[in-house]
Amino acid sequence: MRLGPALVVAAILLGVALGLGAYTFVFARGYSYLTNDPAACVNCHVMREQYDGWVASSHRAVAACNDCHTPHSSLAAKWGVKALNGFWHSVAFTSGRFHEPIRITGRNRAVTEGACRHCHGDVVQAIDAAPGHRGPLDCLRCHRSVGHLH
Repeated sequence: MRLGPALVVAAILLGVALGLGAYTFVFARGYSYLTNDPAACVNCHVMREQYDGWVASSHRAVAACNDCHTPHSSLAAKWGVKALNGFWHSVAFTSGRFHEPIRITGRNRAVTEGACRHCHGDVVQAIDAAPGHRGPLDCLRCHRSVGHLH
């Protein structure tokens, strides 16, 4: 069976894309993001300030980056967020198109809010249920510097 020219070109392009992806994954230490080691977050220089803030924070003894920045609902949700963030972080940092200082997205802010509620649920529920309290609490509005000093 002989392959058509379009199929050969597609196979070559796929091979090049896979090769470049694998090289980049190894060169950029992408494998480190599969761990729970906070040092992986400083593979990109723009995260140094956040990492240093975490090292000096009250949460260092009880929470790593994944504890606050990935969902607690399921393993699939956790790895889904890690994969999505890893992809977009690599695009942003490779292209140089990211805001400095780095900012949390709305989607990631919701994940972090969920993590606060996971660990501090009793306190948050008590505040949310307090008479005169207007709507659900926004933990990050008042406790912005808990995980990272700002």
